[in-house]
Amino acid sequence: MEEITSTQKYEQSPSEENPSDLERWGSLIGGGALVLMGLQQRSLKGVLMAVAGGGLMYQATQNQSTIHQAQEALGLNTNQNIRVEKTVTINRSAEELYQFWHNFYNLPKFMKHIKSIIVYDERHSHWVAKAPLETIVEWDAEVIKDEPNHLIAWSSVNNADIENSGFVRFQPAPADRGTEVKVVIEYNPPGGVVTTTLAKLFGEEPEQQIGDDLNRFKQLMEAGEIARNTDQ
Repeated sequence: MEEITSTQKYEQSPSEENPSDLERWGSLIGGGALVLMGLQQRSLKGVLMAVAGGGLMYQATQNQSTIHQAQEALGLNTNQNIRVEKTVTINRSAEELYQFWHNFYNLPKFMKHIKSIIVYDERHSHWVAKAPLETIVEWDAEVIKDEPNHLIAWSSVNNADIENSGFVRFQPAPADRGTEVKVVIEYNPPGGVVTTTLAKLFGEEPEQQIGDDLNRFKQLMEAGEIARNTDQ
């Protein structure tokens, strides 16, 4: 299978050395909840949750920037605006891939975190998606640029649960090897760094999601179906 290339970038925002009382209390409560949840799970995920929760609680008692320290312990950057890029080569024409993607009702066929899409008109649509801890997020999106057989760009509107924007680009691959499909998404997760941490713990990171989505898109367009192990 064609390997998907990716980059994930974080835009740095200043961190504070002395956290507020609200942050400390939030970290103590959130850390305690993670510890309890982790101890209830006799698994590696549970251990990681307990460690992360303990780190939050310890840093809160030390009057240090708990979010910054907890993210460092989990291998995360202290950023909130996140940009993810993925590229895959598919052995189909750009026109065919664009036409399939442009019908937004096709997207849940390979985007497993998308529960539903309602298309209002050629530019506006409503999206419902799964989020960490079995929660749901919704947003309205507007197509801001549409170049037939080449590019679809969008941006969320109207106080979305997740502010996001991005594009999907279709261009011929070198040596007539099909089409390079590149997806770029930039978003600001609800709850900022706390949500990012939970997503990492529960294996629901956007980088992984987009990579899996493109793998399924490739299989669907080349073979007409998605392999069962990939779908699961």
